[in-house]
Amino acid sequence: MIQMKLDVKKHYKKIIVISLAVILVGTIIGALIYLSRAYPPMTEALEVLESGDDITVTQTKNWIVFEPKNKTNEMAVIFYPGGNVEPEAYAIINREIAKQGYLVIIVKMPFDLAVFAPKKGRKVMEQYPEIISWTIVGHSLGGSMAAKFVYNSPNSFTNLVLLAAYPAKSNNLSMSNINVLSIYGELDGVLNQPIPDTLDLLPVNKTTVLEIEGGNHAYFGSYGEQKGDNPATISRADQQNQTVATILDFLGSI
Repeated sequence: MIQMKLDVKKHYKKIIVISLAVILVGTIIGALIYLSRAYPPMTEALEVLESGDDITVTQTKNWIVFEPKNKTNEMAVIFYPGGNVEPEAYAIINREIAKQGYLVIIVKMPFDLAVFAPKKGRKVMEQYPEIISWTIVGHSLGGSMAAKFVYNSPNSFTNLVLLAAYPAKSNNLSMSNINVLSIYGELDGVLNQPIPDTLDLLPVNKTTVLEIEGGNHAYFGSYGEQKGDNPATISRADQQNQTVATILDFLGSI
């Protein structure tokens, strides 16, 4: 009788162990599927990844570099892509910024999620020690992680540009001395909070805000429509042109 009870206990333990193993494997598989479903770049973004008369484009396993052949600025730009978006999707706006003489580097994130490497931009800065002033730009999750990087490295950056993004409350930048530009689309359907409700996390007298009328969340990049987003009433090109012009005005005023 005692032996039977022991056998039953062993049987149930075996079932529990197998069940937990199945759950763990299922969770891992689910996570891998999720992490592998990044939004790919559209054709027009891929087309500007070739070097030209004005810009040299270099790709490595860690970043994409847009280097103007007539570099006129001592400031460089680091760009953090949005979550689950392939970095090439941001080629258009970053190449346009580089055309004005800025060295621009898009950082490739692990699993296309900046949350896994919020300080990866430090490797870029170490690669270009001659740069005097750094601006970091980020879209969506990439913007939040850029803000986290700034929060943890307050003397490393001159400017922070947030595209449809805001800092976490734990990364409050309201007392920071950094210059901030916040741009968002009027019809954004992805953000958890409206941008105006998060502005208290940014420096009061050093923050510039632009709402793009008719813009949405996804049109800052070139990766198609995004789940949960609202349709824009302006074109993708229009939103990106407004974004680039505003960033260049912001950088030029510093």
